[in-house]
Amino acid sequence: MDSPEGATIRSEQKFRKFLKSLVRKQPRDLLLVIGTGVSAAVAPGIPALCSWRSCIEAVLGAAEQLEVLHPGDVAEFRNKVKKERDLLVVAHDLIRKMSPRTGDTKPNFFQDCLMEVFDNLEQHIQNPVVLQSILRLMERGTMVLTTNYDNLLEIFGQQQGKPMESLDLKDKDKVLQWARGHVKYGVLHIHGLYTDPCGMVLDPSGYKDVTQDPEVMEVLQNLYRTKSFLFLGCGETLRDQIFQALFLYTVKNKVDLEHYMLVLKENEDHFFKLQADMLLHGIKVVSYGDCFQQFPEYVQDLTAQICKQRSPDAERVDSTTPLGTSCVDCAKRKLGESGTDSPKRIKGSNNDVPTLQ
Repeated sequence: MDSPEGATIRSEQKFRKFLKSLVRKQPRDLLLVIGTGVSAAVAPGIPALCSWRSCIEAVLGAAEQLEVLHPGDVAEFRNKVKKERDLLVVAHDLIRKMSPRTGDTKPNFFQDCLMEVFDNLEQHIQNPVVLQSILRLMERGTMVLTTNYDNLLEIFGQQQGKPMESLDLKDKDKVLQWARGHVKYGVLHIHGLYTDPCGMVLDPSGYKDVTQDPEVMEVLQNLYRTKSFLFLGCGETLRDQIFQALFLYTVKNKVDLEHYMLVLKENEDHFFKLQADMLLHGIKVVSYGDCFQQFPEYVQDLTAQICKQRSPDAERVDSTTPLGTSCVDCAKRKLGESGTDSPKRIKGSNNDVPTLQ
């Protein structure tokens, strides 16, 4: 039986209003940016998925167990995790500490630690509601990129029979195909994937071949200009150096854009200040509630609202026929009642669906 608290959460969600400018977007006009909040909602049993802080702490624990980092360094990084506000900097320094002293990315101990932390991910999927919603949008043309190292979405999608693909920025051809909308179930991991033997990076210099390629940069930045980015479970994404390099640094007139970010409203003053600040980046900050448990249902309801929208293509098809959106049986009946000749069939077709010529 549902607890009173759970019933209250559902009641609040049920009557929550959504921004019409968001729910009236066509799915193919959206690009989802997935952060740690999505993974935390899906697999709460893995602390490393909950936040950058939890991830770094878990990696340090694995490094200590595997003895791939000096005990003094482990202690130093644990102290940084407690004191440092910019955890992306800490993560970057940790990767460098366990990587070769070269500019290019090669196999490193950081990857081994992540593989230890994220072992058997598929067994930890407990609440797939958010992933179901994301797949529903992807079916209708929504693109997806993530700052996460995990592939929970791909694992779940494959379980549902979808041809999921994990993409890396270093595969230029695939990235271009994805950016042009030709990889329907592709998920672009801008930091890489924990299973990738080349390792992961947080510094744009690690992707210098990408950021210095005019063709790749133009097609990626064009997405930021032409799509509405919807940030899900993202806390530090706009401070992420790679995200900045790919989408923010050279995109002009960001205030004229219309992107969206779902956030937890724990403190009203902080929330409304964040709203004002993000509008300068062309981002509308929206609260999904005042507790994290409301996040999955909010995403589910939001997705349902977006998917209710009729596509312009469907409306154009309807407008070309005198029968609007009527079903085939109704069309036959109406044609018979009006005395109109039966529609012509496609030559050589064996089915009973008529076409107007």
